[in-house]
Amino acid sequence: MLRERFDLQQRFRALAAEHANVFWLDAGAGAAEGWSFLGTGLPDAGGPGHVRLDVTVASDDGPPFRNGWIGWLDYESGAQRAGAPAAASEGGPAWLRVTSAVAVDHSSGAVWQLQDAESEWLRLPGSVSERSETKRVERAERVETFTPTATASARHTPDEYADLIERCRHAIRAGDAYQLCLTTRFDVPGAHDPVDAYIRLRETTPAHHGGFVRIGGRALLSASPETFLHASGGVIRTRPIKGTRPRGADAASDAALAAELLASPKERAENVMIVDLMRNDLSQVCRPGSIHVDALWAVESYPAVHQLVSTVRGVAVEGLTTEALWDAAFPAGSMTGAPKLSAMTLLHAFEAGGPRGIYSGCFGYVGADGAVDLAMVIRSIVVDDAHAVVGAGGGITWGSIAADEIDEVATKARAPLAALGAELPEAWRRRRSDILEVPDFP
Repeated sequence: MLRERFDLQQRFRALAAEHANVFWLDAGAGAAEGWSFLGTGLPDAGGPGHVRLDVTVASDDGPPFRNGWIGWLDYESGAQRAGAPAAASEGGPAWLRVTSAVAVDHSSGAVWQLQDAESEWLRLPGSVSERSETKRVERAERVETFTPTATASARHTPDEYADLIERCRHAIRAGDAYQLCLTTRFDVPGAHDPVDAYIRLRETTPAHHGGFVRIGGRALLSASPETFLHASGGVIRTRPIKGTRPRGADAASDAALAAELLASPKERAENVMIVDLMRNDLSQVCRPGSIHVDALWAVESYPAVHQLVSTVRGVAVEGLTTEALWDAAFPAGSMTGAPKLSAMTLLHAFEAGGPRGIYSGCFGYVGADGAVDLAMVIRSIVVDDAHAVVGAGGGITWGSIAADEIDEVATKARAPLAALGAELPEAWRRRRSDILEVPDFP
């Protein structure tokens, strides 16, 4: 049923205030294209693993998701299924079976009522106004003046992280891996309002795969720019991101940083290794000869960072289930490294068995019709009753420079922490590339 447009942010606040289990798959503040989905659901321990992928040609008439499941897969559960050592899961996968939802087409402003026509939250007054540039600027200025009131603690100091980078490089030199995605975690103890934090996060770092999903007392707040798996009409796509630079202070420096990213041999090598890994993963569940790289080393720019992005696609074999797809491709190579099993085994030791949790996993929807859209859990916050955590990391190659990798982690963690009203530990706030000598690697 087609309805007139309304204000998603207003509806989200009202919905989250009344319901424990809610979701907002968010195309981003001020989005002019794409879809957003907002609604409620019931926890479903079984999840959508049994669903067969959609093989019908996608229609332009209506939302790509109409009913099904919204939720996440955590890293540890995926690593265990892949046969790698892993820390104890911090709760495992979690899914909502959607009971009430709307979909917003940002290209037209139209709103589709998907289920449960009698839900009170669907009938709240309001109008879509997020595409007003003036209001976007006013909101961004308001959020940017938010004063940090806490300092996060870190799983590793920068020096400890630098030592781990060297351990990764030694493993690569020994031939045990080609690339390793090394991660760490920042913790902000105490109670947090996940709704307020998400509003701040989306306004400062809008992303086409943003989202808020709260299931059973845990909330995932994400400004993810990375598509992990998209399946529609029998075609599976993945868009791994490897390679990051911060945005510049002005147009000239910003363009220079984007050009530096595109030209970097290290970043290009890191990206193409993950492209090859994802080609291999998809080949296990796609028709022979159907794997193609549609884009290689494309620079995409977001409010906080430039990213190097590639796109791989394939045609699914007949009868493929989501569970079989996950077994082939999850955890994503962009969050493990290559070869995948060796990388996960090494990283479990290097990260001292510390859990990643939902970070490094994926989230999104699985439609009852077999449509799939899952994003990587990066640039994200996980909130429960005791604390909020932010994971961050980067891909390590033989050519990695520790100071640059430390700066990259700080760049990625800064915005999610700011949305919590927190800042990096003092040691992580210093730009390491300015205070550390760059080693002369042989």
